[in-house]
Parts: sequence; C-alpha cells; structure tokens
Amino acid sequence: MKWFYILTIYGFIINVISLITMKVDKERARKHQYRIAESTLWLMAAAGGSIGATLGMNLFRHKTKHLSFRFGFPMLVVIHLFLLFTLVK
Repeated sequence: MKWFYILTIYGFIINVISLITMKVDKERARKHQYRIAESTLWLMAAAGGSIGATLGMNLFRHKTKHLSFRFGFPMLVVIHLFLLFTLVK
C-alpha cells in the first residue's frame, strides 16, 4: 500500500505544477513574453497532471480555443481516472 501513498503525493504535486504552469503561460501570453512550449504542457498533462492542466485551462481561459487542448486534456483526465481505479482494485 506504500505505492498508493507515493502515487497520491506524485499526483497531487504534478497537478499543482500543471495548474501553475498554465497560469504562468497565460500571464506570459498577456505580456507578449517567451512562452512555454505546447509540447511541455502536453507532457505534463500526460505525466499525470491532466486534472491540473484542465482546471488551469478553464480557470485562466488559456488554450480554450485550441480543440486539441479543449478535448484532449479532459480525455486524459478520463484515461488517468480509469487507470487509477483499475490500479486500486
């Protein structure tokens, strides 16, 4: 059961980082500064931060016009939750 606690802590941390990264990228976009690569946003979401990335996208209205983000991030949430519930059984 130790793996469950490690996975929980990892999930919390990667989702907080993903949320913050979406906010930082939105702020940089507003200031016309150097942006965080979309591939980095996708990598963080795929690595388990899909909930944070989806929340950040909606809270900060960032990348919502991109269909790949608007549908892709929530799809990753569904996949991650399915994998999590499959592991917990």
